[in-house]
Amino acid sequence: MQICDKVALVTGGASGLGRAVVELLIAQQAKPYIVDLPTDKAKKDASLLGVPFLPLDVTSESQVKEALNTMTNSSEIPSILINCAGVAIAGLTYSKKGPHPYEAFKRTVDVNLVGVFNMIRIVSGIMAENIPEADGERGVIINTASIAATDGQKGQTAYASSKAAVLGLTLPLARDLAEMGIRVNTICPGIFSTPMIQEVNPKIKAKLAQEVVFPKRLGRPEEFAQLVKFLIECPYINGEAIRLDGGLRMV
Repeated sequence: MQICDKVALVTGGASGLGRAVVELLIAQQAKPYIVDLPTDKAKKDASLLGVPFLPLDVTSESQVKEALNTMTNSSEIPSILINCAGVAIAGLTYSKKGPHPYEAFKRTVDVNLVGVFNMIRIVSGIMAENIPEADGERGVIINTASIAATDGQKGQTAYASSKAAVLGLTLPLARDLAEMGIRVNTICPGIFSTPMIQEVNPKIKAKLAQEVVFPKRLGRPEEFAQLVKFLIECPYINGEAIRLDGGLRMV
């Protein structure tokens, strides 16, 4: 799919990997929308980038439908959906403090998995209205899992299981949406230099970087965006999950 002039939705687009994708789409002359929680920062970032802002919680059916109705009423039909919104918490299943907090686990799954599916199930029906391009293609969806989906570490039960579920969505989604001409792929990033990781102790970050096979550093958000661009443009990649981790295998 050609990126130029395409309407794109990027969840979690106000920061980190999502923002890098938005910046790439702008450079490619697409029409990205930042989809993020209704915060002053997200609104300000969208304004600075000169792109529309859709304030919503991806886990809310009513908020997603209302925002998309507003778009379609202005004749803006998305051809691209990039799901980057997510949360990460750490905690043992059971520790001296007691059981893992139930609500924290549930919230992680709700955002990282349910929110992704909620966006896809609603957006795909709108994408199907696009005029088909070559091979009958009408849309491209890219989800963000994690290498934790297969390499989940101690204390990552909530995060790893939610991302494993996103990984498991990939092929059935591609099969479900094939008749509509919509492709679905998933990126499994390793450890990237995003605002989330910046809160980690510098010594721990340095250790993590040394565990990467090559190059021995954390991933850069623009490298994630480069892979997004490739997956949008290459029409024969479908139902696939790709690790983007410099060869890192977490233990």
